[in-house]
Amino acid sequence: METVKKILAPTDLSELSCIGLRHALEMGRLRGAEVIVYYVIDLGDHWTKPEHSGPFREMLEFHKSSLDKFLREKFPEEMNLTEVRQVVEFGGAVDNIVEKAEAERVDRIVMSTHGRTGIDHLLIGSVSERVIARASCPVLIIPAHKRKIARAA
Repeated sequence: METVKKILAPTDLSELSCIGLRHALEMGRLRGAEVIVYYVIDLGDHWTKPEHSGPFREMLEFHKSSLDKFLREKFPEEMNLTEVRQVVEFGGAVDNIVEKAEAERVDRIVMSTHGRTGIDHLLIGSVSERVIARASCPVLIIPAHKRKIARAA
């Protein structure tokens, strides 16, 4: 069996992202792996690094608190059974996810797909598709459709 010691689990704090997070947390618990829950404050794919003062620092702290609250409400039991590290950064979702996976040397990226179709898919594109195309590690995509969304606490 393949060794998985570190998992990157991106989230946008949506109900649909809970499906991928739950899978990542269960995989982490079963394999004794660290799960890095990763939230990108999306400033676009071609952003410039903001100064870490004033409004940006406050925004970062607000989103860190939001991520922690989200995880504790949605996954109270899993948070106590799995080694979880929460990371919040500014950037563009695809670039940040791929770069974080490389920097952390993760064994796997586990994420939900929102299942956009039609014009939404053409206009917005799929973050998961672009991550798959660029990631240097395996990416496990959990489809959001026809799945039970994580229970609310």
